[in-house]
Amino acid sequence: MVTCRIGMSNGVKMGSLFYGSMAEPIRLPDIVLAHLQAVTTARLRRGESFIVSCRLPDAAAGYRSTLWMHAAIPLRFVFDVDAEITLNGETLRLFAQAAQSTAGILIDVTEPDRRDSPALPAAARSVA
Repeated sequence: MVTCRIGMSNGVKMGSLFYGSMAEPIRLPDIVLAHLQAVTTARLRRGESFIVSCRLPDAAAGYRSTLWMHAAIPLRFVFDVDAEITLNGETLRLFAQAAQSTAGILIDVTEPDRRDSPALPAAARSVA
């Protein structure tokens, strides 16, 4: 399983993932949301469903949400920034690899920012 852990710090732009009939969106850093959008779009275009799980710090949304990403379920990505987000090839590769696994992509936004840990560009790090 590949996990994307997010070090949250002040000033991180947070976007929203609206999925199906969920009352509230899942809030994720824009940089993570952009990579998730790219991988999701590619897989759903090919008719490939997969799992995305999010560990969230907000108890109102639940501590962990697991989504079955499927082309028949409405999906919308809303970003907090207007500017184009530069995608990182290694991050895309890790997300795509995780999407192919039975565990799927796990995004953890509960972990504090750890400057001493190996980091993927712009806030995400992956642990095998």
